[in-house]
Amino acid sequence: MSDQKYNSTPYKKLGFRLKRLRESMHESLDEVSGAVEIEAEKLARIEKGEHCPSEDVLLLLISHFDPQEEEAVQLWELAGYDQSNMSGNNDELTQSKPIVMLLQPDSRIMYSDVVNVVANQQGVVMNFLQAQGNNQATPIARVGMSQEQAMRVFEALGHSLKRAQQPPRFLPAPEVNLDDTNSSQ
Repeated sequence: MSDQKYNSTPYKKLGFRLKRLRESMHESLDEVSGAVEIEAEKLARIEKGEHCPSEDVLLLLISHFDPQEEEAVQLWELAGYDQSNMSGNNDELTQSKPIVMLLQPDSRIMYSDVVNVVANQQGVVMNFLQAQGNNQATPIARVGMSQEQAMRVFEALGHSLKRAQQPPRFLPAPEVNLDDTNSSQ
């Protein structure tokens, strides 16, 4: 067995490279963890070299950071994964195959009383939470969008709130002309 298994930070080089990529994009741990849907603590352990990301998570990180192909292969190798999974002719990862996912629409409404918004040059991530007491909150939804879409959402929300604050408008009652009713009899 290699000494690397017994080292407290066996993936230090991998973690350093991933952290460098994140910092070059001027993104926080929260932003990247939100983009690849892992906990910020887990990403911090990966960057410290204490934890190796699964193949799926590493692929998501590589996709998010979009490094040069050579650097992507080096990250894959630093994680100790089989290079054939990254560079073979039969490799599903290097071939451009569309992935289709059919998701059933969820019409449930989840109510939120806490929101955390993170914005940077790449876009906006909104984390909706529900307070549980003891200063804890449970995540109920995470929504990411471009800055342009965020501005449209902001405007639509403002218009909706203005309309909701206005008193309801009713149709006027029909005018009854007393002369018309008396003359017809």
